[in-house]
Amino acid sequence: MRDLTTLPKAHLHLHFTGSMRVSTLAEMAAEAGIRLPAALTDADPLRVPASERGWFRFQRSYDAARAVVRSESAMRRIVREAAEDDAAEGSRRLEIQVDPTSYAPFVGGITPALEIVLDEARAASAATGVEVAVVVAASRTRHPLDARTLARLAARHAGDGPGEVVGFGLSNDERRGETSDWASAFRIARRAGLAGVPHGGELLGPDHVRDVVAHLKPARLGHGVRSAEDPDLLARIVDAGIALEVCPASNVSLGVYHDTSEVPLPQLLDAGAQVALGADDPLLFLSRLVDQYRTAREVHGLDDAALAGLARSSVRASLASERTKAAMLADVDAWLAAPDGPA
Repeated sequence: MRDLTTLPKAHLHLHFTGSMRVSTLAEMAAEAGIRLPAALTDADPLRVPASERGWFRFQRSYDAARAVVRSESAMRRIVREAAEDDAAEGSRRLEIQVDPTSYAPFVGGITPALEIVLDEARAASAATGVEVAVVVAASRTRHPLDARTLARLAARHAGDGPGEVVGFGLSNDERRGETSDWASAFRIARRAGLAGVPHGGELLGPDHVRDVVAHLKPARLGHGVRSAEDPDLLARIVDAGIALEVCPASNVSLGVYHDTSEVPLPQLLDAGAQVALGADDPLLFLSRLVDQYRTAREVHGLDDAALAGLARSSVRASLASERTKAAMLADVDAWLAAPDGPA
């Protein structure tokens, strides 16, 4: 079996705070004099039931981690280390998702908060060889007017290269708000050439996926695994070319599935879906990008050719330039053509 850490791939579903190393979180908390919940620094991944109470527990942990990010240097460190960790796992392209609203109070507003992330993304790209681009994400827990403000800010930095904004997302609890209320923000983003990459179809099922597709017109769906419950819906997603950012560790940690064997990766692939594996929040789930590929191999029985297919899918679903995609796809082909080695 070939080494999965050398398989060239793109990483399209990683949240800014959730990308942190546990050691970095502990250091930042100590420097700020903040006492962290034990669950954030122990050796066990977060596991909660797929309920509003479970989501509250997850969100409380995430908010506790986010509370230690109180300076420009902390923000830059998170971006740099995310790029370093991706480089170590064979990622050639990282599209990291951030809501600058959360960090604005400590750096002078949402504009400097985003510009810090973009500037460090450029520096980290040059230092690691991983192209780091940014997805600006609004939150379902805030007013839709805030999302319009973020969409206009994102539009000013639109591009496809390192240190540029490539997409606009919508995150947090899928059960919050009416999806249609965020449609105007997504229209602003689309007019600027930004791809829509909202979350949908993890906590809620096919009806929610239909709602997201109808109102937000996504190029990719964050998660989207629940579309497997409706073959007709899944066929429509495949026909529309909407890629799915599948995060098996997240699905299990948030109680959507009991274990990784229940994640419908084979069904999605059999239907022809374009799947990009992602780590989502490795800080909380203690499972990084290569772990998702290892799950595909060890739990779902995918061979190296199929794993290379997943890597190609991640590259094609990325918002990189065609030149960058062509180079990455050639490297995937080279990985598969090389002799087998130890995994």
